[in-house]
Amino acid sequence: MRSSKSRSRSNKNRNRSVGNIINRVFDSSGPEGKVRGTPQQIIDKYNQLARDSQLSNDRVSTENFQQHAEHYVRLLSEAQREMDARREQQDRENKDRNTDREKERNSRSSLDNATSDNSFQEESRDRLSDGERSGELDNGNQSDKRNRNENTRNNKSRRRDETQRNDDKADKLVEDISSVEAAE
Repeated sequence: MRSSKSRSRSNKNRNRSVGNIINRVFDSSGPEGKVRGTPQQIIDKYNQLARDSQLSNDRVSTENFQQHAEHYVRLLSEAQREMDARREQQDRENKDRNTDREKERNSRSSLDNATSDNSFQEESRDRLSDGERSGELDNGNQSDKRNRNENTRNNKSRRRDETQRNDDKADKLVEDISSVEAAE
C-alpha cells in the first residue's frame, strides 16, 4: 500500500495526520498489478477479483484478494471511527459553547431587567413625590406638541406653494412650446 502522494523519509512527517483517508487516492500493488482509487474503490476491485478467481476455482488467489480487500476495509473503518470521534467531540464543544452563551444571555437579560425595574421604581417615586414638576412637564409636553403641529402646517403650506410654482412653470413651458410650434 503506497499513497499516491510523495513521502519524505524524515521522522518529522511520520506522526502528522494524513487528512481525509476516506477520499484519499491510493496506489495498491496487488498480485494482479496496481489498483488505484479511494479505499472503497480498492475494496470493490479486490472483492471483484476475489469473485472472479473463486469462479475459476483458484482458492489461493481468492484468499489473497480477500486479504488485500480486508486491509482496506480495516483502513476505512479506522478512518470512519476517527471521524465519528472527532464529530462527537465537536458536537460536545458546540453544545458547551451554546450553553455558556445561553447562560451569559440569561444573566445579561436578568441584569438588564433588574436595572430597568430599579430605574422605573426610582422614576415613579420621583414623580409621585414632586407633583408640581409633573404638572410642569405636562404643560411643557403640550407646548412641544403645539410647536410640532405648527411646524407640520408650515411645512405643508411651503410644499403646497412650491408645487404651485412648479405647476406654473410647467404651464408656461407648455405655452412657449405651443407658440413655437404655431409659429413654425
